[in-house]
Amino acid sequence: MAHDYRQKLVTPETAAQAVKPGDWVDYGFGGGFPELMDRALAARRDELHDVKIRGGLVIRPRIEAVECDPQQKAFTYYSWHIGDYERKLQARGLCRFTPMILRSLPELYRRHIRVDVAFVPVSRPDENGCCGLGISNYAWRTIFEHARTVIFEINERLPRLQGVNGSHRVHLSEADYIVEGEHEPLPVRSYREPSPEELAIAQLVVDQIPDGAVLSLGVGGVPYAAATMLAQSGRRDLGCHTGTISDAFLALWKAGKLNNQKKELDRGLSAWNLAMGSQELYDWLDAEPNLFHPADVDYIHSPERMSRMRHFISINGGVELDLMGQENAESAGSRQLSGTGGQLDFLEGAFRSEGGKGFICLASTHKKKDGTLKSNIVPFIPGGSTVSAPRTMTQYIATEYGIANLAGLSLAERARAMIAIAHPDFREELEAYAKEHFF
Repeated sequence: MAHDYRQKLVTPETAAQAVKPGDWVDYGFGGGFPELMDRALAARRDELHDVKIRGGLVIRPRIEAVECDPQQKAFTYYSWHIGDYERKLQARGLCRFTPMILRSLPELYRRHIRVDVAFVPVSRPDENGCCGLGISNYAWRTIFEHARTVIFEINERLPRLQGVNGSHRVHLSEADYIVEGEHEPLPVRSYREPSPEELAIAQLVVDQIPDGAVLSLGVGGVPYAAATMLAQSGRRDLGCHTGTISDAFLALWKAGKLNNQKKELDRGLSAWNLAMGSQELYDWLDAEPNLFHPADVDYIHSPERMSRMRHFISINGGVELDLMGQENAESAGSRQLSGTGGQLDFLEGAFRSEGGKGFICLASTHKKKDGTLKSNIVPFIPGGSTVSAPRTMTQYIATEYGIANLAGLSLAERARAMIAIAHPDFREELEAYAKEHFF
């Protein structure tokens, strides 16, 4: 570490003294997580009160500041996007969900909400005192530029890439305090084997993807199955501009399909905001920094930027859709399952792209606890559930029974298109509802 910054190097316990009662503290988003500072803040439980912590999509097994204070006398945790672990916290009353669309997050921090202390995970510095933002670019630059106190936590396990023209770079001079220490292995996310329905959906979508397409892939069975099929196909010159880069893109690169050579923007580079997957994925980012343009959400989630690339293809999952095309992507009734995230951003970007297509993919049914089937195509989004994407924003809906293109259709035409891709066992009741309300 450069000599000039030794005076900022302190223990996590000393840095945690910067947090005052009533403060808002940012932990970041996704797999990047400030574990040393989290433990140090948790140790101050009995000294603090009314400290609010923001995070989202945490895939670590625990957040110490939350777990140490189940009465929430000192710490209250807020999530922008519920992940698997946060879902368990939510069931215990220890996680408060805050709705947002990812592309709007920087503006929230600039104009509407406060951050007092930012715990920013960074990679080991180079000889110039520059660090990378590891696996979570997020909106970190906006956040720490508006924070009262900035703490960089150097994580020796993070990929060291700093991005094209410094898009993923921070400098140690930008921190008020710097902490370092030994970290646990980076959190990994694995994929289960796709179901027969997911494989069928993926094949329908893959048939719509041309050579040279620029891909945005969500996380889940269908996007990963689609990537596997593309890797085994004859497709060429695929590109990446995605919210989360995952093992799906690594599989495409290893198969020689992902080279980004046809992209109108960032030619030759895979552009992303978060990384989430296996250790092999993180090693790839570290070993091949010249292949990537990691950038903040202002850049990656811009529909205008996506619109400047031809054949922009977005593939995401959903929970349920109604006959008008309204989509719930994030809740079971009022119980939050995930978040809106960037789905609306990429749907709009694909819609505005020449030859672009935004797919919402879901199996036609799911099994209830009693073993009976329930349709995921419903007459209307039930009360209490979330409308993540309005009917005006959905276009291509894919189930194992086909693809509905809703663009330009009337309500009656939308209902017919949605019924055609519903499970046959539920089409009669959907038809009855549609006749009463739309036909």
